[in-house]
Order: sequence, then structure tokens, then C-alpha cells
Amino acid sequence: MQNDQAAWFAETFETLVANVDVAIKGKTHTIRLALACMFAGGHLLLEDVPGTGKTVLAKSLAHTVQGTSSRIQFTPDLLPSDVTGVTIYNQHSGRFDFHRGPVFANVVLADEINRASPKTQSALLEVMEEGRVTVDGVPHEVASPFMVIATMNPVEQAGTYALPEAQLDRFLMKTSLGYPDHATTVQLLADAANRNRDAAVSPMIAAETVNQMSAMAAGVHTDTSILDYISRIAEGTRRAQEVALGASMRGCLSFVRAAKTWAAAQGRTHVVPDDVKALALPVLGHRVLLTPDAQFNGVTPEQVLGRILSELAPPTERGAAAVG
Repeated sequence: MQNDQAAWFAETFETLVANVDVAIKGKTHTIRLALACMFAGGHLLLEDVPGTGKTVLAKSLAHTVQGTSSRIQFTPDLLPSDVTGVTIYNQHSGRFDFHRGPVFANVVLADEINRASPKTQSALLEVMEEGRVTVDGVPHEVASPFMVIATMNPVEQAGTYALPEAQLDRFLMKTSLGYPDHATTVQLLADAANRNRDAAVSPMIAAETVNQMSAMAAGVHTDTSILDYISRIAEGTRRAQEVALGASMRGCLSFVRAAKTWAAAQGRTHVVPDDVKALALPVLGHRVLLTPDAQFNGVTPEQVLGRILSELAPPTERGAAAVG
């Protein structure tokens, strides 16, 4: 990535953040994470209480990139075909026609994904990883760009199915919106008559531009010292006494892609240690599985990652070789 490209990327990124902030007020950091996740070609997991704007965020992201959006309300009786689509026999043509499911959109909101059965949850795995759906042995490509924003309710766990580690690992980042601060709450209450806040989000770039920006971010310079730093953080999660399962290799690869995008969003052509530190919790937090004893004692992945980052010295010199 050249300096002029990085400057254009950062300017466009901040324009999109401000555009989405019209609907999701006071949550610029979460918006930046969601957009970085999109440009890194990943998927986002939101663990939040109801009514914090998760649906509005998904629709706003789709509007700002001139993309399509869909919402799937996950329930215990939801079937895999309700997500991916189904083939139906057409009497007039004498053949089976494929009817696309809601997963064929640029931004797909999987609302309360942990309420569906594991079989239905797994229907998202192939499309999240490979960007296609296979029905009756026939592959169907989904839209590009493609992003799943899945939500979970941390309050009520009755009748839910915890996401397995293999499925959690498919999400590039996990974060939350949370409640707005007092000033933002008053501002939103003053506009209570507006029941369609995402409609105020204007299209800023074409969906094809997202793919171009993703390719640009992939060209951000990553020094071997940064790669070594990420590797040591991942190894720290695997060696930690409180951790039963640490960061996977897929998680490390996702970490690098996210760091490159984050650096480009700051207008830089190279990744710095601060990029790694800023993304450590959103990228690795949900990939760190704590032992039962650690959970009983109130240990959190945030505490584990915070300790690892404090113990590991960030790189101060370039490595022997560099990776683009």
C-alpha cells in the first residue's frame, strides 16, 4: 500500500464511521470494529442485551456500502433450509428450482444465534468460511462482500445452545454495543418518533469498493517482528494456567488481517504494536476458553489477555525480513 492509498483509505473509513454514527450514536469504537471486520473479510459476534441497536447497526452497514441486508430470528424450531434456502419442484418446468434463503445478502443479521439447534447453527459454517451454500449437492455463491453479524443475549440462557468452539472461531471479532451514555440517551429520546433510524444512513460507497479496499488493506506492510509478537500472544493464551483452549491458527491469521485493516484505517502503510494491542481482545477474547475452575473464580478472558500483553514486551526493532 502506498501513502496516498493509505490516506484515501483512512479518509473513506472515517467517512463511513461518521455516516453509520448517524443511526448508532455514541458508539464510534464499535462502529470502527464492525467496519474493520467487514474490510478484513470477517464476521462479527455481538453479545449484548436486547434493544441496544444491533439490528440498526447491521442495516446501517449495509446501507452505507449500498449493499443488501437480511435478518434471521433464530429460534429452536428454525431449520437449516430456513437459513440457506431450499429446492422446490416446479410443475411447469418439470425441474427443481432453488429458492434462496436470507443468507444471500451482503450483511446478514443472525439474531440470537444461540437459540437455534446446533444443526441449524452449523448451516452458517460453510457460508461463513467459504462464501457459498451447497444445497442438494449444488453450490451457490453468496454476495460479495459478505458479512454475518450474529448476536447473543447474555442475560437469559434458558433454552439456548452454546456455540461450539469451532463455530466461535469462525467469527473474526466479538464485541458489544452496550447502553449509550446519558447525553446520547437524552438525544435519542428526543428523537423517539423516529422508528427507522437506519434509513437516515446514506449510501457512501459501492459494494464493489469494499472488495477493493479489502485488497488494499491486504497490502499493508507487516514486519516479521509484528508477526512474532502476534505468535507470542497466541502461545501465551495456550500456556496460561486458566485457559483450557487458546487461540487457534485461524485466529492468528485473522488477527493479522484485522491488524492490517486497522493500520490502514489509521492512514498507515504498516502495522505497529499498538494495532495488535487494540485488537487483541476483540479478535482473541472469544477464542480463549477458560477452565471450569477459572470461570468459577471469576477469571475473564480480558484479564488473561491483559496479563499476557503486560508480560510480553512489544517489538521495538524491525525483523530480519518483512511480509506484505
